[in-house]
Amino acid sequence: MLSNLKRDIPRLLTLAGPLLVGQLAVIAFGVMDTAMVARVSTDDLAALAMAGSIFISIYVGLTGVVSALAPIAGQLFGAQRFSEIGEEVRQGWWLSLGLSIFGMVILFNPGIFLAIANASPAVEEKAILYLQIVAWGLPASMAMRVLVAFHNAISRPSVVTWIQIGGLFLKVPLNALFIYGSFGIEPMGGPGCALATVIINWLWLAIMLWIVYRGSFYKVFYVYEKFSRPDTHKIGVLLKLGLPIGLSYLIEVTSFAFMALFIAKLGTVPLAGHQIVANLGTVLYMLPLSLSIATSTLVAQSIGADQPKLAKEIGWSALLFTTSLCVLVGLMVWIFKYPLLDLYAPPDEVKTMAIPLFLFIAFYQIFDALQVTSAFILRGYRVAFWPMWIYAISLWGVGLGGGYVLGFNLTGTIPETLQGAQGFWFANSASLAIAAALLISLFKRTAQRFEKEHPPIEI
Repeated sequence: MLSNLKRDIPRLLTLAGPLLVGQLAVIAFGVMDTAMVARVSTDDLAALAMAGSIFISIYVGLTGVVSALAPIAGQLFGAQRFSEIGEEVRQGWWLSLGLSIFGMVILFNPGIFLAIANASPAVEEKAILYLQIVAWGLPASMAMRVLVAFHNAISRPSVVTWIQIGGLFLKVPLNALFIYGSFGIEPMGGPGCALATVIINWLWLAIMLWIVYRGSFYKVFYVYEKFSRPDTHKIGVLLKLGLPIGLSYLIEVTSFAFMALFIAKLGTVPLAGHQIVANLGTVLYMLPLSLSIATSTLVAQSIGADQPKLAKEIGWSALLFTTSLCVLVGLMVWIFKYPLLDLYAPPDEVKTMAIPLFLFIAFYQIFDALQVTSAFILRGYRVAFWPMWIYAISLWGVGLGGGYVLGFNLTGTIPETLQGAQGFWFANSASLAIAAALLISLFKRTAQRFEKEHPPIEI
């Protein structure tokens, strides 16, 4: 095992490093939007929060479908069937176009979602404008996600990362221009950051298309070799793998979103405490997520190269390394909880409410690392259907359902320490532990079956 770690970890870190930086850059977009819109008005900030949650739920689900290209192209890359990858990319663009149209229809007609929020007319008007503006960037964003999956599959994530960092520097002046107004442009408030995002999305896509067109490294993939009509078989393969992945993403997003809605019933102070810890948890999640994406790439490439034993060994090495790293992070979070909390500068009553939750966020790092790594290993094997059901049962059933029972003390026998927001976080941690155990078991069985059914080619 030690020799495997020495062999696999450097490869993981080489891929995961740029992925982590890119993920943090994307998160920074949301942080900038919130910080800059907060200076305008409470209505604009509320509209941004409401519209942003609607958009991200739709966007994450759609991009999850497109991400199926990564393991498919990764296996082709491992098999050195480079020319076939170009055709998969072209079919991925057709799929992204269809998904974009579907997403745009929803974004232009968000009434059903806004009705749930029951916001004031002023806030609702701004939220609708935000969604209608950001919808125009969806085709570019989805096509870009195809290229992101392509670059992950061929072990070139740093190309995307540098472009994402460039967009980050452009985001601030564009936000300022459209949110506050200048050079004859009327201030738009919250919807202004949507326009800035749309411009950056199309610019990102143009740059990426040009890099793939001009780069000598990409010639072997024949991405621009010809025009391809939609291939129902290839698109069907992408959908067969991508739909469960997209639904898994949606389950993860909605489980946290509904968790916040339930906690909101407890009052603004518990919700504020939860929000701070949840925000920190999102940032911490980028570490195991980046390592997991890198793991999926290496597993897929090994399978494509007819090395099932290597794929299995990489999976176990990644599980051990990622989990160990996240346990260390969890300990650091608990030790430095007070300085971390001070960064948010919350009122004393919110700080008092948030402190107990730090125990859960520190504790569940081990389960979060295990479940996300296992899920991405399975995607490298092109297994996504059963993980989707595992997520649905654990995150929705145990996490949300159990959290509701504990948080609101429905049985009348719940200890006080597990009531309120603590109950939801405890149930969430338990749901991640269950998901991790089931996904690891599925990985073990999948790897064993794959070695039997797909033995390496004898040379």
